[in-house]
Amino acid sequence: MKIRNIIIASFVALAAMAADSAEAHDGDGQTVTKNFDAAIPNVPGKSVIVLEVTYAPGAASVPHTHAKSAFIYAYVIEGAVESKVNDGPTRIYRAGESWSEPPGAIHSISRNASKTQPAKLLAVFVLDTDDKALTTPLR
Repeated sequence: MKIRNIIIASFVALAAMAADSAEAHDGDGQTVTKNFDAAIPNVPGKSVIVLEVTYAPGAASVPHTHAKSAFIYAYVIEGAVESKVNDGPTRIYRAGESWSEPPGAIHSISRNASKTQPAKLLAVFVLDTDDKALTTPLR
């Protein structure tokens, strides 16, 4: 199954079921809520985890990396998010736009692009089932 099909299937599954939100992290003007977590039955050893990240106006994440096995697809639901991954350009993504992060990427900038409006994104992780350390700060 192609990675695109896995991502699409995860969004369909997320929309189809009323997944219980479990607050995963709060702080620094951001809230991270787990919306979905499941093993991929036809891809042994792989799982999909979907997080909703809400940024208060002007809030930012610290520079970080993600689980070493994680491929990440990020989709902006609301507002605008400024992002820089690896040596790529710093870019502002608006509601309806998306980007991806390869395994082992350094996410040096991730912040709300607005000082007055909130922003929200979905982060879809496709990763090794045993790889549970989703985010590691680079401080």
